[in-house]
This record gives sequence, structure tokens and C-alpha cells, in this order.
Amino acid sequence: MTPTRSLRSRLSWSATGVLALWVAVLTIGANVLLAGALARGADGVLRARAEAAAATVQLDARGEVRVLDARDDDALDVGTWIFTADGTPVETPPGSPAGTDRTAAALAAAADRQRTVDTGVPARARLLALPVREAGSRIATVVTSTSLTPYDNLKRMAGIGSAVLGLLLLGIVHLVLRANVARALRPVRTMTLQAGRWSSDDVGRRFGDDPRPAELDQLASTLDGVLDRLAAVLRHERQLSDELSHELRTPLARVQAEVDLLRQRPRDRTERERALRVVDEAAGSMRRILDTLMTAARSATGVAPGRCVAAAVLEPLLGRTAVDRPALELETDVPPDLVVGVSAAVLERMVAPVLDNAVRYARSEIRIGASRHDGGVRLVITDDGPGVPRENRERVFEPGWRGDAEDTHPGAGLGLALARRLAVAGGATIAVSSGGTGARFDIELPAG
Repeated sequence: MTPTRSLRSRLSWSATGVLALWVAVLTIGANVLLAGALARGADGVLRARAEAAAATVQLDARGEVRVLDARDDDALDVGTWIFTADGTPVETPPGSPAGTDRTAAALAAAADRQRTVDTGVPARARLLALPVREAGSRIATVVTSTSLTPYDNLKRMAGIGSAVLGLLLLGIVHLVLRANVARALRPVRTMTLQAGRWSSDDVGRRFGDDPRPAELDQLASTLDGVLDRLAAVLRHERQLSDELSHELRTPLARVQAEVDLLRQRPRDRTERERALRVVDEAAGSMRRILDTLMTAARSATGVAPGRCVAAAVLEPLLGRTAVDRPALELETDVPPDLVVGVSAAVLERMVAPVLDNAVRYARSEIRIGASRHDGGVRLVITDDGPGVPRENRERVFEPGWRGDAEDTHPGAGLGLALARRLAVAGGATIAVSSGGTGARFDIELPAG
């Protein structure tokens, strides 16, 4: 398995690599410029000495080359050769090596103009030949020399010094980069560890809107979204198990009761058939409950289980209401991007009985509104019907209770009770109050 490098190492080493490239380019460029400047300096010294020596050279009356004695002549004689036009040496420096004398003579013989040559005998040196002309003709050639050892030493010291300084700079910059990158990434590590702990122990915690840098704020928003989806999944699983437990308890109890009665005493044929019908009905009820709940659990809504867009769920319900009572005025105020913390199937099964109740009792209009409220979402359904008396506002959620026993509508009084049970299982609440001229149902839902 290939070992992975940390982001801190990758960032610091990549930045150090770029800086190293620039330091190398600058160091090489500076040393090249220094070498050029030293070479021009050496040439300038040689030319100045050659011109000074050439000023002492002239022809006598017989046309022979003469060297005039001058003040500080010893300084000029050091490393200076004077040759006639035919190459005969007129003056040579004392103690000059034979090899250097030969190089100077060869340079003078070929110098119809100013020329330079480097030699390594016995040490690195540079020679410059300067023709001496009179009346347009070359009468002599002055050759001067200087040792390149001081210049080479200076270039070597400059190269070593710049390399050492460059390495020190890279080392310091690399350490500073690692420290700064580590400090910059420390909040990311902290937030990652917090998100990991919260996902295990406290899925309700969030980073929120605390002030932080823009990049970390985006990370916090992303992690909050992940925690939201995780919380929705957990709510969905808990809600499914709670619903299964609650909804299956009654039919299972009926089956168990009939089995117990059959075991207690003999039954005639009619009683056995009745018991079998009860068991069959209970089994069918359990099958329908399982089908409904599992279908809701597998429903694909385009978002994480336990989350849905409220407007997308309410739209088909309102469409059916418009078909059932076309003369009824429907007024809706639901933001199209409002996400609630329950699945679409559960929200539909919570809202449908409340909306059916409003359709049944409304005279002319129904109003539906939704908004964020106290960290959650409040869905309000009001109608202009007779309303619900205060003493009956909790009884409407009791299974089988009907406000008017003589009412002939086909319902069994179970819709609002089921809506309340689903709300409790999904972390929501449903309450009824006076809507002014009718009933008002407030459904408090978790935010998605």
C-alpha cells in the first residue's frame, strides 16, 4: 500500500520547490553577472596598463623602437611585454616564465587589433595585446598580463556564499511554510474531529454561523449539511421502527386474543369462522401496514431519507382538493425551496387528513402557509368553517372520535389520529386552535 503524504507536507514541499527553482535561477544569474563584471574589470585593468605602456613607446631618428623612461616605470614593467612589429622583444617583465613569454610573443605576432587570451601556465592569467600605431602603421605591440586567481577566488566565494544563503533561505522558508500551513489546517482538523464525535454521540450539534474565515465557513456549512442528512436518516429509521411497532400492535393483539379464546374452550363452527375472519382481517391489516410503511421507506424523493421539499408534497394534495371541491378557494404561501425533516410519504400522510378535514368543513376558502420558525418549520392550515370547540381540540386526535355522530361522511375518525401518531414518531407536533372564523391546525416539523 502506497503511504499517503499529508496535505501539510504536499503544500509546504510544493511551495518550497517553486521557491527553490526561483532561488536557483537568481543565484545562477547573479553569479553569471558577477563573472561578467569581474572579466570586464580585469580587461579594464589590462587595457589601462597597456595604454600607459604604449605611451612610452616611440620611434627614434633611425626608425628604431625606443621605450622612454618614465616615473613609476617599475609598476609598468610588471607583467608587461613590448615587441616590435616583426615580433622582436624590446622589453620583457623580470622573472616571467618561459611559457608565458612564448604565449605573449605569439599573441603579439597575431595582434593587428586588441586581443585577449587566458593561460594556465603556471597559474591562470589573462594577457591583453594592444597594437601601437604611428602614422597608421603598427610599430610595436604591448602585451600586459594579470593573474586571474583573485577573480576566481572571488567568484568561488560568491558562488559558495550564495548557495549557502539560498539553502538557509529555503530551510527557513520551508519551516515557516510548514508552521503556517499547520496553523491554517488546524481548524479543519478540529472541525473534522468534532463532526466525527457529533455523528456518533450528538447528531443534533451543528457548527452554525459563528464568525470564521470564508473557506472554513464553507466547510462548516458542508459538514452541517452532512450532519443534517445523517440526522434525517436516523430520524427516518427511528420513525419507521416506531411506526411498525405502533401500527402492528393492535392487529397482533387481535390475533393473539382470538388464538387465546380458541384454546380456552371449544368453539362451534360459526364461532370458529368468525375467529378466522378476525384473524384474516388482522393479517390483511398487518400486510397493508407493512406495504404502506415499506413503500414510504423506499420512496425516492431526490433527497436523503427523512427530508423532502414541502411544496413538492403539498402540490398534488392541493390538486386533488381542487378536483373534489372546485368552488373552494385555495390560498397557499409555501416557499418552493423549503425543506422539512420528514420524508415525503410521511409528510403526505400527516397533511392529507388535516387537509381533508379542512375541505370537509370549509365554507369557501382554505389557507396553507409554511415558514421557518424557532429552528424548525411551521405548516399552518386554516379554514373558514365552524371551527373546533375548545373542549374537543384534543379529542379530534382520538381514534374513532367524530364531532358529529350523525355525520354521514365515509371516514372512520382515524385520519387525524394517524396524523398525530406519525407526527410524534417523526419528531413533529400537530395542534388545533381557533382560526378566527374556523379551525387552524399548526404542524411543527423539524427543519431539513
